[in-house]
Amino acid sequence: MVGTPELERGTGVPAHVQIEQWLLAAIAGGEMAPGDRLPGERELAGRLGVSRMTLRQALATLEAEGVLVRVPGRSGGAFVAEPRVECDLTGLAGFTEQMRRAHLRAEARVLTARTVAAPASVAAALELDAGARVHEVARVRSAGRSPVALERSYFPALPGFLDHDLTGSLYTLLASGYGLEPRTAVEHLDPVIARPGEAAELGIEPGAPLMLIERTAYAADGTPVEHARDLFRPDRVRISVRSGVGPGVSAPARPAGRRAGR
Repeated sequence: MVGTPELERGTGVPAHVQIEQWLLAAIAGGEMAPGDRLPGERELAGRLGVSRMTLRQALATLEAEGVLVRVPGRSGGAFVAEPRVECDLTGLAGFTEQMRRAHLRAEARVLTARTVAAPASVAAALELDAGARVHEVARVRSAGRSPVALERSYFPALPGFLDHDLTGSLYTLLASGYGLEPRTAVEHLDPVIARPGEAAELGIEPGAPLMLIERTAYAADGTPVEHARDLFRPDRVRISVRSGVGPGVSAPARPAGRRAGR
């Protein structure tokens, strides 16, 4: 760890704020990297010449801001957190493109790739008959080798779809292989908690908070081409939406009675 600073007294800037500023500067300057462990509270407070209560106040603030992660137990401590990835929902860029913009390598681990009878909610979203066959693809998405999202997507039963490489952009596959480039989407966001199976795949504790994004994507002619339920780790991903003054964008028009796949 970098050398500890000499805290200034009588400046009007509280000691805990100076500690926060020092740690933020060290991380931003590359002197401390994600995963680095800070010295124990007793040692660090002694080196800074402050009480452990003052130090804990600074660490608690940085933990709340997602800069640090504090792990309890004998082998725990305060660690520099992985930076959160910005995911912009304004456009319809897939996860792979979002990670490219953040200068991170997107990776996918396929959990499920199969053809199933569409659950009722999926059939309704894709405008299919009840029980119609659909492709289900579930993947763990990672950024910089750290899992950040659990995706579960359903697609119309396109011929040969599951024979392709499913670790890359599925939107690119839809566009290049089937002429069904997703152009618009309706998305709903809800906070949820991680169930045991989800937590295990994402490397978090059961009951940890997650952000659910439920999405139906449409091709240019209004045909539904994907219905998805994506779970994001809010400690690793920050969701943003840009807005402006102007005519609103409505849901894509779909011809009455049209059913995808017919």
